[in-house]
Amino acid sequence: MNHYRARRVGALTAALALGLLTAPPAWATPAGVASVGSADFTKAGTRIAIAPLAACAVDGTTTAASEPVTRTGIRFGEGGSSCTTTVVDPAADRTTTTSEATGRDFELSALVSAGGPRLRIAEWKTSCSATDRTTRVGWGANGLGGFAGLPEQVPNNHVHEVRKADGTVLARATFGETVVPEPNDGSIAITLLHIRFTEASGVTGDVVVGSAACSPTP
Repeated sequence: MNHYRARRVGALTAALALGLLTAPPAWATPAGVASVGSADFTKAGTRIAIAPLAACAVDGTTTAASEPVTRTGIRFGEGGSSCTTTVVDPAADRTTTTSEATGRDFELSALVSAGGPRLRIAEWKTSCSATDRTTRVGWGANGLGGFAGLPEQVPNNHVHEVRKADGTVLARATFGETVVPEPNDGSIAITLLHIRFTEASGVTGDVVVGSAACSPTP
């Protein structure tokens, strides 16, 4: 696994790693998809639901964009996605695909009233690319706020506990959440940030920021 440091933005920001994984070839679905993010959580009896933003697919809508979306306790800034197919060998009908999503100005304030931090990401990108032999995912982000103690280089599937001042865990935030099916069929999926609330927060549900998935091409 290779890691590349993302660009720093200001003295108080953290730099995330660009995670890289590969999987062996096989046939699977989806061929290639990406989305800016989504949310489905309930706080004080009120459900906040945001359907996947700017969703694209190499075998469907190949480009999409989303305007800023603000709901009680959460905000996604503008974002976009692109799911492309490139013919690399016309005679053999061999292709590659790239599915990626980008976004900016994400903020989660749902934990503030429980004594937790305001979580922010200024800008980020996640991607999944495939050839007929491999699949690969990447992710990176800049301008993080509220993630106290996060390492400078963050590995895939790193779980960060979001705590209040007395140490109570209000949520678990997984960075670079990567899923390879078992048994491994060659497909792979990546989520830049997956936030799951704990019972102590008074919030149920989860939030997803930046996702992509792909399978080896024919």
